Amino acid sequence: MTNTVSEAASYEFTTLTAIPGVLEYQGARIQLLDLPGIVEGASQGRGRGRQVVAVAKTADLIVMMLDATKSLQQRRLLEIELDAVGIRLNKQKPDVVFKRKTGGGITINATVKLTRIDEKTIRTVLQGYKIHNCDLMIREDISVDEFIDVLLGTRKYVPCLYVYNKIDSISLEEVNRLAHQENTVVISCELNLNLDYLLDQIWEHLSLVKVYTKKRGVHPDLTDPVCLRKGATIETVCNSIHRTLAPNFKYALVWGKSSRFAPHAQKVSLNHTVQDEDVVSIFTK
Repeated sequence: MTNTVSEAASYEFTTLTAIPGVLEYQGARIQLLDLPGIVEGASQGRGRGRQVVAVAKTADLIVMMLDATKSLQQRRLLEIELDAVGIRLNKQKPDVVFKRKTGGGITINATVKLTRIDEKTIRTVLQGYKIHNCDLMIREDISVDEFIDVLLGTRKYVPCLYVYNKIDSISLEEVNRLAHQENTVVISCELNLNLDYLLDQIWEHLSLVKVYTKKRGVHPDLTDPVCLRKGATIETVCNSIHRTLAPNFKYALVWGKSSRFAPHAQKVSLNHTVQDEDVVSIFTK
C-alpha cells in the first residue's frame, strides 16, 4: 500500500523497529507507521512494549493487524494492553465537566439520569483521589471507570480499525462472520484481496475532509488538497494555508456539498463549515 518495504516472514514479530511509510489517497498523503508487535505484559515494559504504545498514543488512528486463523484472544490481549496504558479504543471522551476549586466542598450536577453510578460512589471515588473541593457537571450516563478516566485526565481516545489478514486460509462462513463485526476489515495480503476497501476505511475512520483551493480565473488544483478534520471551517482552511489569510479575510466562494446553491458557488464567511471535496476560493481585503 506504500512504497516502503517492511520485512515479512512466516514467523511472528518480524518487525523490530517502527518503519514509516506514506499512503496516497486521492491526492492526500497519510503517514503510516508499521510498529513492532506487542506481547502480553507490554504495558509493563515487556518486549519494548512501552516504546510501542507510546507511539500508538500519538496516533490519529490505530490499525490493529490480526491473524484470521487465530482465536479472538489475540485481539482481546492487544485491547487489554492498550487499555492498561490509557488508550481507549473506539470510545468517546465522557461528557463530564470537572473543575477543581480551593473551597466550597463538592458540587455535583447531572443533566441525565445516572444508572451506572450514584452520588455516593462519586464522592467515594473523589475522596480516594483526595479531592475535597470541585464542581462536577455530568451530561451522560457514565460508569465508575469512565468517571475515574475523567479525574485522571490522561486518557487518549483513539479510533481503531481491526484488520484480519489471511482470509484465504479460513472458510467463507468465518470470513463473513469477521467482516460483519463493527470497525472490522478482512483482507489477504498474499492475494491482494480487499486492500482498496481497507484504504477507504482508513480514510473514513480518520474523519478527514479534502478541500481544494482555487485562484481567481483559474481552474481548481485537484492534485494537492488541503486535508482537515471533519467540522473544519473556512477559518481553518485559511490558517492551514497561511496565518495572514484569516486576519485579512473578506469573503470566500465555496463550490461543492456545503454550498447551499450547489453546483453553483455560495458566498460564505469564516464560520462556514466545509465538507469533503469542496472547492474554496478565498478573497482578502
